[in-house]
Amino acid sequence: MRIRPLNGRVRKQLKKYNVAKKFSKQKTLFEFNPAQPSLNTEKLEPKSIGLYSFRVDRKYRAIFRIKEGAAEITYR
Repeated sequence: MRIRPLNGRVRKQLKKYNVAKKFSKQKTLFEFNPAQPSLNTEKLEPKSIGLYSFRVDRKYRAIFRIKEGAAEITYR
C-alpha cells in the first residue's frame, strides 16, 4: 500500500523524537505488506472513525487513515 507524502508537522515530529530512520524502515515494510506481523498494524478505537496504526518502535506508533487507496499519516 502506498503512503502519501508526509506533511511538515509529521516530519518535524519524526526528527524531534529521533525516529526518522526507524520510520523509513517500517514505511518500506508497510508499503510492501501492510499485514507484516512485525508492524503490529491495528484499527484504533472507536472503530467508526477509520484510524489505524503501525509500530515504528517499542515506544512510537504511526497513525494513519486510508484515503483513495493510499495511507495518509496523521499528526496526533
